[in-house]
Formats: sequence, structure tokens, C-alpha cells
Amino acid sequence: MKPRMIEGDPEGRGVRVAVVASRFNDLIGKRLLSGALEVLEKKGVAGQDVQVAWVPGAWEVPVVARRFAGSGRFDGVIALGVVIRGETTHHEHIGREVAARLSRVTEETGIPVAFGILTTGNLEQALARCGARENNKGCEAALHLLETISVLKQIKR
Repeated sequence: MKPRMIEGDPEGRGVRVAVVASRFNDLIGKRLLSGALEVLEKKGVAGQDVQVAWVPGAWEVPVVARRFAGSGRFDGVIALGVVIRGETTHHEHIGREVAARLSRVTEETGIPVAFGILTTGNLEQALARCGARENNKGCEAALHLLETISVLKQIKR
């Protein structure tokens, strides 16, 4: 048996993308956003087909991602931000809940949400994940989103 294989093509022409970025630790957020936008542009997503919303922190990312996903205006959403370990366990609760809420957005709307929320032990680790293109999780989230959108469009046909 030779099954039909579906693979994502990260081609972005005609794709509409929303990005939600956390302003808390914006040194990281700005770098993640820059990486994501670079990939979207390089893959052919038109500037007018991208909308970016800044929110106060990672906690607020899911509610805005849900609004974008439910609007019918976007093929996918990229969630960007960072939760860095502090002196308490607060970061564990925030990181876990943000991930769960973003997963529910995808499941309930059918619109893919790329997870670009870093959960790190310290600022150094966060900076290492938002630097050069090959180490920028914003770039990775954008690429994964485009590939997932491609797979979903092929299944629809």
C-alpha cells in the first residue's frame, strides 16, 4: 500500500496571520516578534495580511489569540512571550495555564495557534532562544504555523 502523504509547505502567499506578543520582558518579546515577522515576510506573507497585538503579559495572550482565531479573518495565530522563573512557583502556574488555554483555542476554533511562549529558568536562557535566526523561537513558531496552515488547506481540498 502506498498512502497519500500530506506535508506542509511553508509558503505564505495569501495567508493571513495574527500575532499576539507579550510586552512583559519586552526585550525578549521584541526579538521573538522580529524573528516571526522576518520569516513571514521571507515566506511571502504580505504585510497587510499580518496584524500584531501587544498585550501586558503572557497571561493575556490566550484571550486575544482566541479573539483573533474566532474572528474569521485569520488562517492562524502566533503567540509570543516569555515566562521566566522567579523566586516563587508563580512562573510554573502561569506557563502551564497559558499553554493549556492556547491549546484550547486551537481545539475549539480549528485555527492553529503557534506556541512561541518561552518558559525559561533565567534571562540568559530566554536571550539564547530569541537571538540569531536559527535560535529564535519566534522564527520557529512562524515557520511551524505556515506549515500547519498548509497541511490544513490540503486536507480541506
